[in-house]
Amino acid sequence: MRALATLTSIALATAGIAQDTVRQLESFAGQQLATTVAALDRAREEIASEKLPLAQELTALEERLGKLRRDHDRVQLTVDNGNLGLANLKTEIKQRDDDLSYVANLLDEYVRTFETKVDVAELQYCGDAIEAAKQAAQNKTLSLTEKFDKQVALVDVSMKRANEVLGGMTFPGSAVNLLGEVLSGRFTMVGPVMLFGGPAGIAGLAVAQAGSKLPLVRPLEGDDQVGLDRLAQQGEGQLPVDPSRGGALKALVQRGSLIHIFQKGGPIMWPLLVLSIVAFGVAIERLLFLANERRKRDTRALGELFAAVAKNDIVTAIRIGNRTKFFVARALGYALAHSEGSLPNALLYSQAQEIKRFKRGIPILDTVITLAPLLGLLGTVTGMMGSFSLIGGELSSPGAITGGIAEALIATAFGLGIAITALLPFNFLNSRLDEASHEISSAATQLELLVQKNGTPQGEIGAMREPHDAVVA
Repeated sequence: MRALATLTSIALATAGIAQDTVRQLESFAGQQLATTVAALDRAREEIASEKLPLAQELTALEERLGKLRRDHDRVQLTVDNGNLGLANLKTEIKQRDDDLSYVANLLDEYVRTFETKVDVAELQYCGDAIEAAKQAAQNKTLSLTEKFDKQVALVDVSMKRANEVLGGMTFPGSAVNLLGEVLSGRFTMVGPVMLFGGPAGIAGLAVAQAGSKLPLVRPLEGDDQVGLDRLAQQGEGQLPVDPSRGGALKALVQRGSLIHIFQKGGPIMWPLLVLSIVAFGVAIERLLFLANERRKRDTRALGELFAAVAKNDIVTAIRIGNRTKFFVARALGYALAHSEGSLPNALLYSQAQEIKRFKRGIPILDTVITLAPLLGLLGTVTGMMGSFSLIGGELSSPGAITGGIAEALIATAFGLGIAITALLPFNFLNSRLDEASHEISSAATQLELLVQKNGTPQGEIGAMREPHDAVVA
């Protein structure tokens, strides 16, 4: 019991100590809580005092940010519009550059070709503009504007020339007479004809001369010279020459004239004409020959000849061969009549004699087919040699040279035409020759088989014919 009481007292003492400790902790916690609440209140007061300026500053910053964004959008729109305008400007610049390049090429080509279109006398009043435009195209130091100015100046000159040349134009200049003297006067251009009128009634046609920029004056004769002088000096009157320079008369003569074309082909056309006549004659003769041989065909006589040989009646077979005009039966009859030594050899000989008749004329056509194109080519070569010999001459011009070449090609055209025309009957005759050869060979083979079947010795066949039989070779 005493122990129990001791434990109880100890427990009570301990509980008292614990209660004191709890009261102390509760007092401390209350103090800490009061301190914390006071600090929190002070913090709230500080936050409340600082919140309004920060909100005002935040509002100001947001307004500034919105303004900056609007400024950025406006600048970005300006940049985009500027990029689009720059792209359009670059495209337009490229298009303008292409247009300028195209115009520059046209002007360069115009400058190059304009000089070839004018008469040599016209260079005396437009030669400076032509030379300036040509040099501008080659001068790399000139600006594009300066180059265009010089080329456009030439265009202006050419337009002025086109307006003046419609009714004929006249301008001062210099020319050379037949004595080589340089004369000053006036040129009158009427269509393609250039006239010159100088002092002391000197007038004539102004033609280009090689190696000189001054034209040569060629006077006319008789009354034509008087009219030419008046036209050249006064710019009015009748033109005593053909403005087409003989082109109208030439076209009238050449139109549908085979004789004129033949003459233009040169001397080689005469051998070609002979070849064409020979080929035509041979072809007609051979066609008549084939028609005659076709008319003489007698298959019944050939059948009778085979029937007589089958009966071993050689005399009758030879008589049939001599009587008929059919070349196959005639060849077989000839072979039977001359088969003392060997029937195959006699058949070969008679076959060769008949085929020789069919071959007649074919070598001539073969020669014509080979020779005609070669003669035509020879005529073209000699004609071109004559045409190119004009280069450097007084009246040389590209038109004359190319015209001479075209005329020289006439010989080749005729040669090829003759060869092509002769080739048709040549192939036809060769086909008929092959048919005749095959027909005779087949008949000869059949004859040999009939003779072998009868068992008649070949050496005795010729002895069986009648002594008075006449064999037509």
